[in-house]
Amino acid sequence: MPETMPITSTVLPALPTLSVQAERLIELGVHEIAGLPAAELRTFAETATAAEAAAAGESATAGEAVGAGEAAAAGGSALLAVHPSHAPASALAPLLRRDDKPGFVVTDMPDVDLFAPLEKVALPDAPFYLLTGIDRGDQMANWSPAEALPALTEQARTPLVLTEGIHWVLQQPDILERNHCFMTIGSRLRKANGALDARTPALWISNGTGRDGRERRNAPKVGWCWAGNRHTWLGFASATGRRI
Repeated sequence: MPETMPITSTVLPALPTLSVQAERLIELGVHEIAGLPAAELRTFAETATAAEAAAAGESATAGEAVGAGEAAAAGGSALLAVHPSHAPASALAPLLRRDDKPGFVVTDMPDVDLFAPLEKVALPDAPFYLLTGIDRGDQMANWSPAEALPALTEQARTPLVLTEGIHWVLQQPDILERNHCFMTIGSRLRKANGALDARTPALWISNGTGRDGRERRNAPKVGWCWAGNRHTWLGFASATGRRI
């Protein structure tokens, strides 16, 4: 097993504000996929933003509060996600874009929407929720999913589920880079006998080879890797928590 290290990654750009994220999802039609009105998504973003501002004001001095407000205006610290029961991976993947090419799910993953959160990964019981402290997990490149999960747990981090990873790339397409892509091991498929399927979901950039087809070269790709295998170009996306 690789040497244990702090689960930190490359410094990445700040997320857009929650209101900007909500508008991005509405522009893509995610609210329609979820069967929910755009106004409900906007209201969630506005309410969450107000709650964050109030919390910052309570915990900061007057001078610090101004700085916090300026930071909030420049960017956000949380990722807005739609619960996978409302917006499954198969519906979200085609909304991804890179070089004007749409995202896709690999052909040998027709059961992509059956991958569900692990028992230890609790999603909020709400159509919309937030993820805090998201990280691509570059420091864990060349670890296997089987090695990474207990290490993330030890660091008090929670692995992203597949739809959360897709939401991240929808908001920040450049997060997906060649040689710096990521797995979403919070999602696994459980077999009828109760055992876990050996596949673990991941997002990366297609090389346009094999069944992907040359026309999909450089397109965002939802695929899978074996739980016991290591990949030098895949980290493990995680967060510090989830909340409404």
